[in-house]
Amino acid sequence: MSKLPVISSFEAIKALNKLGYDIDHQTGSHIILRQGKEPHRRLTIPNHQEIAKGTIISIIKQAGLTREEFLKLL
Repeated sequence: MSKLPVISSFEAIKALNKLGYDIDHQTGSHIILRQGKEPHRRLTIPNHQEIAKGTIISIIKQAGLTREEFLKLL
């Protein structure tokens, strides 16, 4: 299993954009991403300089990715 790097919210959003996730809106310090038009897949990314490791792992799982797939997107 690969070690996850420390990334910012903008790096995570940039990686998820490659999968078709686009910024829908922002509520406070949380950026909401949506994928596709009909069956919406929705992710919430905290707008932080450094995202906690557990939060990154949760985002990866919600996106249906493995760690290795996510690292390739970075």
